[in-house]
Amino acid sequence: MISVVIPTLNAEAGLTAALAALVPGSVQGLVREVIIVDGGSRDATTDIADVSGAKFIRAQKGRGTQLAAGAEQARSNWLLFLHGDTVLQSGWEAEASAFIERVDGGARPEAAAAFSFALDDFGAWPRLLEASVGLRCAVFRFPYGDQGLLIPKRLYDSIGGYRPLPLMEDVDLVRRLGRKRLVMMRTKAVTSAERYKREGYVARVARNAACLSLYYLRVAPATIVRLYG
Repeated sequence: MISVVIPTLNAEAGLTAALAALVPGSVQGLVREVIIVDGGSRDATTDIADVSGAKFIRAQKGRGTQLAAGAEQARSNWLLFLHGDTVLQSGWEAEASAFIERVDGGARPEAAAAFSFALDDFGAWPRLLEASVGLRCAVFRFPYGDQGLLIPKRLYDSIGGYRPLPLMEDVDLVRRLGRKRLVMMRTKAVTSAERYKREGYVARVARNAACLSLYYLRVAPATIVRLYG
């Protein structure tokens, strides 16, 4: 029923946990296939993909390009796009299955869904950031790619799918979806806080905000990538 698409680039640190969280969905028959789209990893990403039994393909480096390549290979009617360092909370498959049933059964208009944002870190700063993201999603229905995206393939195709952007491909797609076609799920997508811990929460949040501002100012994506780091 679902094809999971995961773009990777030197993702060995978090990929095993991300894949393990999908196992209950596979056992229940919800997850039909997992497609890992690699942009040129030089670590153990390839080995992890091989051991997991996931379909492994290579694409030009860049999340937008990699996500689009994975979607093109997908065989299911639903797509779940997930970052390689994001782990879905236990029970995600039940909420995702219920959402799919409502859409496919006509109980609600066609829509996509994203998970609640969480970080794998302790302390006040990660909780504050989670609350900020939660407020943004509640008011604007504006999730980012590290929250995952569950979407019917027909809807994905109808809005043109992911564009070949090296960054902000998630913002670009969500803008085309529009808030009325986005549902926020309660289940958490727990994402690595490594960048925040390495750079400091204030600095990383400021950098992310600057990148988003440059995107809206239509600065070239290649320039934004250099700032993003």
